Amino acid sequence: MCQIKTIATTGGRPDALSLEKARFVGQILNIDVIERKKKSIKHLGEEQQAHLIVAGKNRFDYYPLGMTEPFFFHPSSAAFRMKRLAKGEVEPFIEMANLHRGDRLLDCTLGLATDSMIAAEVVGPTGRVVGCEANTNIAFIVQQGLKNYDFIAENLPLLSAMRSIEVVAQNAIDYLKQQADDSFDVVYLDPMFEETIEESTSFQPLRYAGLHDEVSDDWIREAKRVAKQRVLLKAHYKSPLFKKYGFTRQDRPNTKFHFGIILL
Repeated sequence: MCQIKTIATTGGRPDALSLEKARFVGQILNIDVIERKKKSIKHLGEEQQAHLIVAGKNRFDYYPLGMTEPFFFHPSSAAFRMKRLAKGEVEPFIEMANLHRGDRLLDCTLGLATDSMIAAEVVGPTGRVVGCEANTNIAFIVQQGLKNYDFIAENLPLLSAMRSIEVVAQNAIDYLKQQADDSFDVVYLDPMFEETIEESTSFQPLRYAGLHDEVSDDWIREAKRVAKQRVLLKAHYKSPLFKKYGFTRQDRPNTKFHFGIILL
């Protein structure tokens, strides 16, 4: 089976900036840039038999072949979670990860980087947050969004956190194998990420196109080797992964997804 190619193009009414941004996509991802010529996304995708990355004036949109709704970067729930954190309210992810200033977190299922944004705010400039996304196109969209998304003044802390996140376009297991022992304080695994996405229509293109590793003995072994303090798992409350890999489950009443911890 042939791999579907990706092409870059402009918005429907491109200006010089849109064309420049399309060429930027082509250069970064080493893909062809095709003129839009007023063709619809559906028409162009089918004509080229390709996924499309559309360079608009304010953002990049990703249309996997056959999809009519784009995947694009946005902060999702990070803004109100950040405000909640600033008020001293409990943030379950941070509490379960036990993150502090200067800590290092590896997020193995980056998605829109919502959890990573909150983590980056907590660990601060002396810490480090790295997120893995195996799909090169998704990784590009998220990386550019984190780098360029703009906020009003009241969200400046979130903006700063976004800018500090390192995006790795690679399978998490492969990245883990390249890391030294104890090189991150926390390794975070969210294998139910796609099921979570399935419940939100705004995430459909990401569910369709994102590539995420299955949890395996190898993955858990590498995560435990690379993590200095703990491996954190988020999974459906009925998931067999908690028991299979020895995670201590932290029950969350009235929620479908629970956290599990392996202390090291």
